[in-house]
Amino acid sequence: MDIDAWVWWLIGAVALGIPLVLTAMPEFGMFAVGAVAGAVTASLGGGIVWQVVVFAAVSVALLVVVRPIAARHRSQQPGHASGVDALKGRQAEVLERVDGRDGRIKLAGEVWSARALDASQSFEVGQQVDVVEIEGATAIVM
Repeated sequence: MDIDAWVWWLIGAVALGIPLVLTAMPEFGMFAVGAVAGAVTASLGGGIVWQVVVFAAVSVALLVVVRPIAARHRSQQPGHASGVDALKGRQAEVLERVDGRDGRIKLAGEVWSARALDASQSFEVGQQVDVVEIEGATAIVM
């Protein structure tokens, strides 16, 4: 049974795709794309030397171009905070006197329990305060 070279390249591409899925290492995917390029070269009548050269060139080009871009995207922090982290640093309006023990504020359109960061400090109704921390359902303000 004589199998054409392009079929062997496709088998190699599938074989390289398996560790890509199992290990989540994108390098295997880049080599798989190189193997597909080798299969295309073989199907167009390129000799074994050209097939290997195309496989190597495409694989190396993908490694050189795609890996740094992927690494840069992976290292970037999310651009926005969510949940209670998004509330830290925001201003709120005092609805009920806030002291070191309790109080109420309007934060992001919602009424929150609050207490002052400094227990000796208090804030009166209508004052603007800054949210320093969120502990459970209580905003710590200053």
